[in-house]
Parts: sequence; C-alpha cells; structure tokens
Amino acid sequence: QLQLVESGGGLVQPGGSLRLSCAASGFTLDAYAIGWFRQAPGKEREAVSCISHTGGETTYADSVKGRFTISRNSANVFLQMNSLKPEDTAVYYCAADYYCSGSFADYWGQGTQVTVSS
Repeated sequence: QLQLVESGGGLVQPGGSLRLSCAASGFTLDAYAIGWFRQAPGKEREAVSCISHTGGETTYADSVKGRFTISRNSANVFLQMNSLKPEDTAVYYCAADYYCSGSFADYWGQGTQVTVSS
C-alpha cells in the first residue's frame, strides 16, 4: 500500500524556520511529482509548492515565494520554510502524482501541524 508520511512540523516563533520532510512507504518517491499543500482552520486547502519527479521543475504559491524552498533526494522531499509568519499556521500535507499539473487525487500523507506564534 502506498503511504506518505510527513514530519518536521511544530511550534515556531514568527521569523523562524522549519523543515518539513515527506517520505514514502510501499513505493519509491522518485517516480512521482510531490506537492505540499496546507489547510488552516476554517479555510480551504491551498497548494504551497510542488517539485517534479526529476527535481527539475518547482512551483510555489505567491504567498510563500522567496521564503519556502522545495527539494528532494531519492527518498525524501523537503520543504524548507524560512521567515515564517502567523498566517503560515496550518496542517501541511504532502501528496504524490505523476506531474505537478496532476490532480493529486490518490496519495496523501496524514499531515503535520505547523504553528507560527509568539
């Protein structure tokens, strides 16, 4: 069974940094594009960033450009989050699809909480 597992969330002060990781169980990540999404209480899910299966293509939401960086190796996809703001508070999920333009309908992790607060 294909499973994704996120880690690295936590509580951080405004201006701080966190690095989220996404790992796979039951399959290898390197065949898939991986997207990071987030959902804050009372808000719709938002696409944050995506990286292609080769790592050659990356995309970012306007709200995180210049602050977040997505990267990958053969076993993990990382989301480095710098200059965090209270509005970045959300549950962050990683998801897999063949392309960043895909629907990301099938494979999701359980999420990791990120809280930015003083």
